[in-house]
Amino acid sequence: MAANSHRAGSSYGGAAPYRSRDGLSTRPVGGSEEIQLRIDPLDLEDEITGLHRQVRRLKHVAEEIGTEVKYQKDFLEQLQMTMIKAQAGVKNNLRRLNKSIIQSGSNHIIHCTFGPRCSEGDLQSSFLVERPH
Repeated sequence: MAANSHRAGSSYGGAAPYRSRDGLSTRPVGGSEEIQLRIDPLDLEDEITGLHRQVRRLKHVAEEIGTEVKYQKDFLEQLQMTMIKAQAGVKNNLRRLNKSIIQSGSNHIIHCTFGPRCSEGDLQSSFLVERPH
């Protein structure tokens, strides 16, 4: 039975036994389960060329990822600066409002409602100041 499995033909379509589609051929060594591989130099060169192409593509993808990471980092830094400036503006406006209340000497309680409002992508502050009568 072992002799039949190593014969060229039948299930291999006339190709040598153990012949793979990728140009590799194997043969049993002794009685062990070890095998020897013989790789056709042209197939090996084609495989190496293909791997070089894949490495170049991966390098290009890695460079694109690096560029995108830098862009996203810069965007987040700008967004953080915008938020810091917005916080400072709100703080200054609240100081001015408090100063105005103190200077007017009014005994009335001023109700101030603050809420962020997004309009066309810009963060804006909206103040509503009411003086109860």
